Amino acid sequence: MMASKYERIISDCRSRNQLWEDADFPAIQSSVFYYQTPPFTFQWKRIAELNNPQASFLNENAEFDVIPGKMGDRWLVSCLGVLYSLRNLFYRVVPADQGLDKSLGIYRFRLWWCGEWVEVLVDDRLPTINGRLAFMQPQASNCFWAALLEKAIAKLHGSYEALKYGTRSDGLTDLLGGVVKCMPIVADSIRPQTLKDQLATTCIATCIAVKNAPVQKKNTTERLANGILLNVNYRLSCLDKVETVMGDSVQLIRMKDTFSAKPFGDKTHFAGDWSPLSKTWERVSAAERGRLLGQLELGEFWISFYDFVQTFTTLEVVYLDSETASGEEMLKGRPLHWKMKMYQGQWKRGVTAGGCRNHESFHINPQLMISIQEKQDIVVALNQHTAVEPKVIGFTMYMWNRDYSLNECLQKDFFKNHVSFLNSDYGNTRHVSYHTQLEVGHYVLMPTTYEPAEEAQFTVRILGTAAFRLSCLETQTMILLDPFPSLKSDDNVQKIKSVCQYEPVYMQLADENKTINCFELHELLEACLPNDYIKGCANIDICRQVIALQDKTGNGRITFQQFKTFMVNLKSWQGVFKMYTKEKAGILRAERLRDALYDIGFQLSTDIMNCLIQRYIRKDGTLRLSDFVSAVMHLTTAFNQFHLKNYNQVNVIEVHLHDWIKSILSC
Repeated sequence: MMASKYERIISDCRSRNQLWEDADFPAIQSSVFYYQTPPFTFQWKRIAELNNPQASFLNENAEFDVIPGKMGDRWLVSCLGVLYSLRNLFYRVVPADQGLDKSLGIYRFRLWWCGEWVEVLVDDRLPTINGRLAFMQPQASNCFWAALLEKAIAKLHGSYEALKYGTRSDGLTDLLGGVVKCMPIVADSIRPQTLKDQLATTCIATCIAVKNAPVQKKNTTERLANGILLNVNYRLSCLDKVETVMGDSVQLIRMKDTFSAKPFGDKTHFAGDWSPLSKTWERVSAAERGRLLGQLELGEFWISFYDFVQTFTTLEVVYLDSETASGEEMLKGRPLHWKMKMYQGQWKRGVTAGGCRNHESFHINPQLMISIQEKQDIVVALNQHTAVEPKVIGFTMYMWNRDYSLNECLQKDFFKNHVSFLNSDYGNTRHVSYHTQLEVGHYVLMPTTYEPAEEAQFTVRILGTAAFRLSCLETQTMILLDPFPSLKSDDNVQKIKSVCQYEPVYMQLADENKTINCFELHELLEACLPNDYIKGCANIDICRQVIALQDKTGNGRITFQQFKTFMVNLKSWQGVFKMYTKEKAGILRAERLRDALYDIGFQLSTDIMNCLIQRYIRKDGTLRLSDFVSAVMHLTTAFNQFHLKNYNQVNVIEVHLHDWIKSILSC
């Protein structure tokens, strides 16, 4: 079995008796601040150089005591607190078989990144200011796993600076591998049953109190009057009802303080009703009190539903699929396990980057078919594979129309005539999600950027509580109309007459057989085409294509009749081109190429469109008429070559190597 990269580095460092230095994330200023000018000069120190003789990598019994330091980020500290409170999920991210004494300067972590779990390796050189860590650090535990994990996350993002633009949703996704859904906690819209429904599934439900507090010191966390920390995720464990001695029923929520591992008592930070010193406990019997307190684990406390709604502002739920949740004990007994299906794709300019439904190119975006076999809750999550300067992204869903095949893309007209079933919010965030309930049927999901022509890779994850299918719809490649029809007697007489005026010039250039080659055609087009954007078609490459398309003898020459056929079709192609270049004459935006080619007669798959765009797109994301004409002739020749050998009409051919190369060179 091949050794992993981690094992190879360990072996190499041992043989050389050296500590590892990560060349992919070097100990230099730009690894800290990539865009901005650093406000400090950082000194990089290994953990052994921090003058902390009690330093360790991890202590299982230590309380979570991470602070952001002078330059760290609170949102990430809060996410790490949630992770630390879920021991099995924690060890998937932070492998326990690591220590300062045996590391050789290398540490490994696992993070959810771009649709998969990836192992990230870092060395233990950390940025310091005046001898102290500049970013995350322990207060009293002397455990440095968080500082090293922060470095691993910074490495994935490109720099520590990039973490300043992160969010708790980003952090919870990267650390837990789930899909995050944020919901405001508003008294009129949230009920105890809402929370019970969430906790019936394999999810980590957290809540946070956010207040518009004045700016405070980095390493002090403000508390509300009842002891709840601001801007820190608390984890919901379960709901229960307590009967008071007066016969009243009070709805309670069992909460986990992710920054605490102390038993319920005088060290509990929460100081509201149902806290250790609260007189509300006098309202219940000793048996009820014992039942409720017996459920509490380290760091947990009870809060009434009423106080919960008054205290917390946002519910942040992390939905985990069955495989991800399998290792966590508290999730095993949940009645509903999320089943996950995933699609990874990209928005590519001119191919699949059509923009949101406000744009006429919306239909070229990837189209995903979701087939629901039984009514169920569904969570849709869209994640773009970029952390710095993310695009504005979102998605739209439509009910499938029975007039279309189940594996055929919906066409442009469909979106003009049908109302969307649901629309996510659009935001310049890494993640966008939507929780809904779907009836039995078929739905088409369209993940998009807000503006067309914006490129990025993305992952779509669909979580469902029952059986469903996910597939990508594709356009079948075929010819719908003859893109290069021969001239007929009933054709537009005026068009043919306009071409006949070039016959004298043609005859001057023709040989004794009244035929011309590509060089003579080039000279002829230079003389005949008007001085506007169509003049660009008078180039030698197009002339070669015209000859290759029409020369049946292999002598590289065409007749005047064939020249007329090309000119009439050129005028026709120009007419289609004009229809899609309304903003600026002679310039076709790449995202309109598919529709323009469709009007010529080509229906093309995404892969073929990608090949065309790569071949013909210009630096500014557009095509000129000459590019368009060349693409049309390229496709026409390719289809012609195929149909010559498609004897059985099954769209599959066998071809000899000699014929294959000849066909490729003819296009």
